[in-house]
Amino acid sequence: MNNKFWEEINSGSKNALLKRDIICYYINNGENTLADLGKEMNLSVPTVTKLVGELIDDGYVVDFGKQETTGGRRPNIYGLNRDSGYFVGVDINHSCMNIGLINFNGVMVNSVMDIPYKVDHSVEKFEELCGVIDNFLNNCGVPRDKILNIGINISGRVNTKSGHSYSFFYIDERPLTDIFTECFGINTSIDNDSRAMTYAEFLNGCVQGEKNVVFINVSWGLGMGLIINGELYYGKSGFSGEFGHYPAFDNEVLCHCGKKGCLETQASGSYVYRVFMEKMKNGDSSRLRTKFEAGDEISLSDIITSALQDDITAIEPIEEVGSTLGRSVAGLINIFNPELVVIGGTLAQAGDFLLLPLRSAIKKYSLNLVNSDTTLKVSKLGEKSGILGACLLARSKTIGLI
Repeated sequence: MNNKFWEEINSGSKNALLKRDIICYYINNGENTLADLGKEMNLSVPTVTKLVGELIDDGYVVDFGKQETTGGRRPNIYGLNRDSGYFVGVDINHSCMNIGLINFNGVMVNSVMDIPYKVDHSVEKFEELCGVIDNFLNNCGVPRDKILNIGINISGRVNTKSGHSYSFFYIDERPLTDIFTECFGINTSIDNDSRAMTYAEFLNGCVQGEKNVVFINVSWGLGMGLIINGELYYGKSGFSGEFGHYPAFDNEVLCHCGKKGCLETQASGSYVYRVFMEKMKNGDSSRLRTKFEAGDEISLSDIITSALQDDITAIEPIEEVGSTLGRSVAGLINIFNPELVVIGGTLAQAGDFLLLPLRSAIKKYSLNLVNSDTTLKVSKLGEKSGILGACLLARSKTIGLI
């Protein structure tokens, strides 16, 4: 592949930017004739022919042959070469990580889910992370020189432009992206996990043309992603979306951010886990009682599964989170007036046990006129939204769209 092409895009070369726009057109719309492509992009046929020819020479576009027509001269169809480049996405969760690989068309061609991994601040855990990713790169079935970018999702405060993470893996003063790139020999980018999930739903999930979207990530923690006027919203330094750290309570529960009263302390998977385990210690009945008494580890997923089997002890804290979260989401609806609110993350797997009290609280606390503009949906992509979002962000950053 022609790496000079991507350098020209970053430098602002007009010719390279036009070719970038052609690649984006093929990603979004599929194959087309040169004449139709010229009309769509408001370019002359000679200009389009020259640009597409250069993209064919660079390996990014393919001539698929003659178009089937009812009569007359049949024009050739051109489109993206799906194997011209690949993108890796890494989604780091509370107790595991997921890794995926997409081709240039955005199709997931390889993925490994639920790799055991407990994130913390140690150098040893960072080296373990690099080892797991390196192992995937060695066994994904695609040569490294075909992988154009690796996107890594990290929770908390991430400055994607500077390449720094301020919540995890603050190894030294260098940008984390430089350390990753040096480790893998492949350009690497980082982003916030909730923002990546938002991007995946926007491009490939439950978003159906809406331009103003709020995505709520209810996992071990609580995060948010925003689409405003059809664009992913970052804020000044990429720190937008820290919904979980809204000062909502006067409780004395210390949040992992170091402050007290954060929304996340009573509206997250960690809260469900904490309350459930307290109930277990108090002797409450549950399908997980035997596992608890045996001293086996109980995960948040175990609690959700038990709730779906009508375990009241597991259901109660999930419903409480739904009610608490719904009140705060009502506030977001009143502030942003979104067309769509998407509920995703691990706790969304609890279905109506989370959603019914959440919907009820939204209806109770949001302004009726504002709420009437908003549709509420559950994430379509589920547990794969993170890795798909990481892959798609890696592609968009390589092309220069973000």
